[in-house]
Amino acid sequence: MSRVVLGLPGPWAEDNREPSDHYTTKIGGLPDWPLPIEALKFNPTLIHCTQCGSKLCLVAQVYAPVSSGTLNIEDRLLLVFACVTPNCGSSPLSWRALRIQKVENESKDNEDLDLEDLSKAFSEVTSLSSEPKKISSNRNSEGAVKHSLSLIAQTRGVDTDTPVMPCFYIYSQAEPSSKDFSSMCSNHSSLSVKEKEGDIDDHGQEETWEAENYEYDKALNADRTYLKFKKQLDASPEQCFRYAFGGKPLLATAEVDNAGKCGLCGASRHFELQLMPPLIYFLQEEVDDCHKGSLENWNWLTLVVYTCSKSCSNSFDEEKSIHGHGQWFVVEETVLVQFDKPLNECLQRYFS
Repeated sequence: MSRVVLGLPGPWAEDNREPSDHYTTKIGGLPDWPLPIEALKFNPTLIHCTQCGSKLCLVAQVYAPVSSGTLNIEDRLLLVFACVTPNCGSSPLSWRALRIQKVENESKDNEDLDLEDLSKAFSEVTSLSSEPKKISSNRNSEGAVKHSLSLIAQTRGVDTDTPVMPCFYIYSQAEPSSKDFSSMCSNHSSLSVKEKEGDIDDHGQEETWEAENYEYDKALNADRTYLKFKKQLDASPEQCFRYAFGGKPLLATAEVDNAGKCGLCGASRHFELQLMPPLIYFLQEEVDDCHKGSLENWNWLTLVVYTCSKSCSNSFDEEKSIHGHGQWFVVEETVLVQFDKPLNECLQRYFS
């Protein structure tokens, strides 16, 4: 089974609408389409809310190359969108996920998914990001990055109509093995988020959020599935997403809907990506008043993205498909949302 790669917060973007490229992994901002946005006119509803019809806002862009079995796809990314209309935030219908990739010939390479290469790709992309807020950076390298970004901006223009969430870049880290969880949880004492200057307690010490100590296997007042979820979240409390092509999701509730089959090739869908609660926390730190109400309605514990297990693009008649555009291919995948459960419901399920 594929090891899990964690997406951890890197530097903030200087401008939430600043352009990059499709090799960039980030939270918020504008999507970096590798194909002309006009190409989506074949199905404009892909970037609109299915509940209210409003234009969707990018929540996560993940560069996700695949090298597994007969698959060898380098130019591939996942985009996760949400509606920022306050009344839509708690509805599963307001979330959509798109898989975008170049049409590739089938490879006879039998290598397993190379998470080391994926991690390296995430890290290289993060190194090209702009200067984070409140953190100094090398001005020479910053100038080179801004020059590259300005060329991209001149090519595609700046989208001022699409709503945006605060943008920060992501770096990756392989999740520690299960045997390391206990030691990590016991050593972890606070969430490593910088406090504002002057936020100190009566003893003159910087106030930190102390992690609670849980006896996960002995707890009787919560659902076991959630306790496992909480335990692994505590081990890496800044994780914004978890990635494992064909792996297993970390479920917050035992009940999970069927992800169905790919509508193009009929193959089963499998787990690839899930968004985690710290993502909401970091966005809330920087979001403007216009979208703050939307985030307050996000009461999900995790959003799980399932994709075609064959990552299909060339297993069907492209001439009869409206999904292809030149060498690029766009298809909607499945997003399953798990919401927070009231404690009494957890107790009832646990003792039943």
